[in-house]
Amino acid sequence: MSIPERPSYRERMRVMFSRRMVFNTSLGGGLLFALFGIIFWGGFNTAMEATNTMEFCISCHEMEDNVYQEYRKTIHYANRTGVRASCSDCHVPDPWLHKIRRKIQASNEVLHKVLGSIDTPEKFDAKRLKLATNVWHAMKETDSRECRNCHNFTAMNKDSQKPRAQNQHANALRTGQTCIDCHKGIAHKGVRDLLDDEELEQLEAPDPMLARPDQKLFELRDVAPELAEKRAQEKLVQEAVAAAEREAEIKQAAAVMASGMVKGMTARNGGAADLTLAAGAADFDPRWDAIEGRKIALIYPGQASMEWTLNGRDHGGALPLIKGGDRCFTCHDKEAKDMGGRIVGGTHKSVGEPTPVVGKRGGIPVTVKAAHDGEDLYLHFQWSDGGTPVAEGSRMDEKNQIKLAMMFATDKVEYADRAGCWGTCHHDANGMPHKPDGQEVVKYIKESRTKIEVKGRRGKKRGGWDKLRGDDEIQAALEAQKFMDLVRFKADGTVEDGYILKDRIMDGSIEGTAFTSEYVNGMWTVVMKRKLNSGEVGDLPLESGQLYNFGFAIHDDYSNGRYHHVSIGYKLGLDDPKAEINAVKW
Repeated sequence: MSIPERPSYRERMRVMFSRRMVFNTSLGGGLLFALFGIIFWGGFNTAMEATNTMEFCISCHEMEDNVYQEYRKTIHYANRTGVRASCSDCHVPDPWLHKIRRKIQASNEVLHKVLGSIDTPEKFDAKRLKLATNVWHAMKETDSRECRNCHNFTAMNKDSQKPRAQNQHANALRTGQTCIDCHKGIAHKGVRDLLDDEELEQLEAPDPMLARPDQKLFELRDVAPELAEKRAQEKLVQEAVAAAEREAEIKQAAAVMASGMVKGMTARNGGAADLTLAAGAADFDPRWDAIEGRKIALIYPGQASMEWTLNGRDHGGALPLIKGGDRCFTCHDKEAKDMGGRIVGGTHKSVGEPTPVVGKRGGIPVTVKAAHDGEDLYLHFQWSDGGTPVAEGSRMDEKNQIKLAMMFATDKVEYADRAGCWGTCHHDANGMPHKPDGQEVVKYIKESRTKIEVKGRRGKKRGGWDKLRGDDEIQAALEAQKFMDLVRFKADGTVEDGYILKDRIMDGSIEGTAFTSEYVNGMWTVVMKRKLNSGEVGDLPLESGQLYNFGFAIHDDYSNGRYHHVSIGYKLGLDDPKAEINAVKW
């Protein structure tokens, strides 16, 4: 029996590669196909990545001359950490299927380049809103997927954010807002304002499907309690230093005034020391050195009305204020000192100041103290005049270098709990954009109107000056304490006590309301004494155990009307540590 000759190596390889396998494909054919696939996939992927580079994206002048130049000026291009987000990071999805879809869509952009649709800056700007809206809609549909490649709500360090950012991001998690709702124009020219109100509301409305109420912003103490404790201690030290500096400023001012004080009534002249006892003032000495003050930054508001505050087109915090009940204090207390600067010069993009006053300050830091004796409330205000004299030709009120007004209200007045006295300022008042021709419109509150136009759609004027309720309704609101209690002091010694409902009602000085004012070396000190409960109509009774909404304004440079500085809303209480302005009993 003969032994079969063993096939050669070459023959064995030929047989193996010729063997039929899945789908009747030979092993050799399968390997060849796999090799071709690897080469094809590698080439395809290489080409795909090449089209994701910055160089490719700006290889046409339409992109390089327009959006690229805008992007270079933003924090996404250059920042302290050196982390740069390129075009593809924001505009090309990371998941493969979504990436392929986006690349196919991009062929339409290539077509428009060939057609010359946006080959000049003028053509590009003409189509900018449509191009931007397409991107906004796409990002809204994907819950800002590309933003979240780098940013994540639960990875945001809450302790490193300003109060406003903390609040907005927490609201977004709770209600279902996404990044693009608030951050349009983050890397390119802003054109959000070109959308009409209906489009804007629809585009930026929260999506309940995106709500994540069970999640929260990242807190360092959750993963690094030792470091969190260290940061907390550092913050306490900073606050203690700031408090010490503030107390030193107050004592220094008091010493300056004590050394230069002239007793009795003196005429205001040439910077001489001055003590004015206002009409009806008593000689009260509430021992202010023993009471801790709160430094409050007043801001120049420009034409920022209550309608402006409630309109999302103008004010990014409108939705949290209306829907979430957020207070102006929550977001702006710590940043108020910087808010008025852009407004006073007429450069704020949405508030605007059509008639900027030369030399006007953007803000005034005021130290406020409060006390009571069981019968009277005492409020102590102290601030610097800024050191810049106002030219006589620019003075609006020649008699009064300063005027101080303050308002008190309960939560019965809508938005008083969130915005303080801001609810009395409207878009159709004197000096405001929609003041009606031939009409004098002063302050009023919503409770006195049947309707307030907030959005100003289809050419409507914003405000409600002509929507006054009937006399019976106004009287009922007054009796229900739905009014803003107003007290005003002028440097000439005039004291006015009244309230705001259908307009500003000033009854003159009510018995028991008095002021003293001192002006020494550029420092003003004004002290108010007011009955806790005068029993008078339009005079809000104050009692322990309640928090009241409080705001105040200062005309500090012979100014009138809206050319003043105003506070955001604060909570005033009697012997209540939770109050932001706590009137302590002595």
